[in-house]
Amino acid sequence: MELLARTVVEGFVTGLHQSPYLGFSVDFAEYRQYQPGDEIRRIDWNVYGRSDKLFVKLFEGETNTRVTIILDMSGSMGYGSGEVKKADYAKMLASCLTYFSYHQRDAVGLMIFDEAVRHNVPASRRTGQLHTLLHHIEHAAPTKGTEFKKPLHFLAETLSRRGIVIFISDFYDEPANILAGLKILKAKGNDIMTFHIMDDFELTFPFEDMAQFEDLETTDKLHVIPEYLRNQYLNVIGNHIDALRKGMSAVQIDYTLMNTAKPLDAGLFSYLAARAHTL
Repeated sequence: MELLARTVVEGFVTGLHQSPYLGFSVDFAEYRQYQPGDEIRRIDWNVYGRSDKLFVKLFEGETNTRVTIILDMSGSMGYGSGEVKKADYAKMLASCLTYFSYHQRDAVGLMIFDEAVRHNVPASRRTGQLHTLLHHIEHAAPTKGTEFKKPLHFLAETLSRRGIVIFISDFYDEPANILAGLKILKAKGNDIMTFHIMDDFELTFPFEDMAQFEDLETTDKLHVIPEYLRNQYLNVIGNHIDALRKGMSAVQIDYTLMNTAKPLDAGLFSYLAARAHTL
């Protein structure tokens, strides 16, 4: 996971440096030669001492934020229409955001849950924290059902300082249950970002032949003729997504829908945009 996260993040940052997004505050600083009118406080005096030339930093993250990543590993996250299951995609995203945050000198923590809290590592900058977090992420596997209220209440009670809370899940629960817990965290002054992980087949329902569908959490089975169910299903899933998006927007919680068939860049850009807003 560390190798994957480093490869994705460093490639992403390289692309960011070549793009117009220099306004984002990231820790991978670039320089240009000082020009009259530049702020003196942005001069890097260490570079001056080595080169006897004045350079200013284009951008550098200097704030220390507490970042807590909440990773859903309930049974439904085990679904995947292709090689990459939702759980795999979520773990890759969690690893990249963990790696990125840690190398910005942020204190990073992790909570993995299904029906209950399976692992909780408080945010820290201590030696070995990155390895510990990536180890837990790498070995997480989807099991059991989903319960949002208990983990979110637990987190609200244990977070000692406000910071950024990143929620990665397929959000298979009633929107009211999800929003109730998120609102408690928001009321405590946290900046909350949610990444809604969905498989492409869940979003498009491209099935044609009659098949038996099985609930990955309850093991309930249902025989389905797709052409008779497609419109109803797409309407239900569309209403669910719309309720989550509108409910979160109403309380200023960032919502990003992520299709596992697409790259992770959207998640990293969303994180940078939210982080830049807090600086």
